[in-house]
Amino acid sequence: MNAIRILIVDDHPVVREGLSGFLKQDKDFEVVGEAKNGLEAIEQATKLKPDVILMDLQMPVLDGAEAMRRILSENQDIKFIVLTTYDTREDILKSIEAGAKAFLLKDAPRQQVCEAIRAVYRGESLLQPTVASKVVSLVAELSQRQQPPDTLSERELQVLKLMAKGMSNKNIALELFIGERTVKAHITNIFQKLGVSDRTEAVTQALQRGIIKL
Repeated sequence: MNAIRILIVDDHPVVREGLSGFLKQDKDFEVVGEAKNGLEAIEQATKLKPDVILMDLQMPVLDGAEAMRRILSENQDIKFIVLTTYDTREDILKSIEAGAKAFLLKDAPRQQVCEAIRAVYRGESLLQPTVASKVVSLVAELSQRQQPPDTLSERELQVLKLMAKGMSNKNIALELFIGERTVKAHITNIFQKLGVSDRTEAVTQALQRGIIKL
């Protein structure tokens, strides 16, 4: 396959250099550019058309969430991974709403960063468990009204609860003693019943509607 084209956005040069350095060691990745704030990110995204953008949240000039919104308004094909030291629930939820598909803290292992890039490039979403817990608790607090839950099967509820814990399809399959293809089929059904298109939206909607509680 062609190398995944990556744009790194962070206001700290040492972070950009560190990410660029280890990503360039992997033949699956091509670091096509860097930006130090959200405004530069928009300019670079328009010019370079990366596949994946590693986006910091708190930056001068323009923050990461607003940069993501503006970039996605012009190019829906770009995938975003939030890589941040600011793990407040409010910041992370704001980035979900802006369109991020994966959420990692900057102390995440290199392998996890690489796995996240490959996952979002394939069209998947990824919630790092430590980040996911903050997201779902905030959603639960903000959700005052309960909408009638769509009817999910017992197995679909089990899969959904494990998704909310940030587990991958493979780990869900191992946990439930079923095949990975079966897990994917359940997730497809969950998406259809909840009217969502990815894992993050599924978990958020399920919490808002009172289908699951954590």
